[in-house]
Amino acid sequence: MKPPAATIDEYLAELPADKRAALQRLRKQIKAAAPGAEECISYGLPSFRVKGRLLVHFAAAATHCAYYPGAVDDAHTRELRDYDISKGSIRFQPDAPLPAPLVR
Repeated sequence: MKPPAATIDEYLAELPADKRAALQRLRKQIKAAAPGAEECISYGLPSFRVKGRLLVHFAAAATHCAYYPGAVDDAHTRELRDYDISKGSIRFQPDAPLPAPLVR
């Protein structure tokens, strides 16, 4: 059994090209929105933390990619109508990545 990824780069290296590209884009958007955030792996997922507290996670699944902002605000209902929302996650297809304002 292969050990889990220790870094976000290791995690992304194992993905198909389309999911890797979509999550790399999301990673850059998160870095732009939270420039002081530190990258880490938490619960086996690529994550960002600020001052030791987890901020967000993202991941690839068999049929989609997902962004885990922790909570999905009702104020963003219109922007999220084209995405599958479930328990604090926003699921999206690699060819339809999340827009930067929504990630912020």
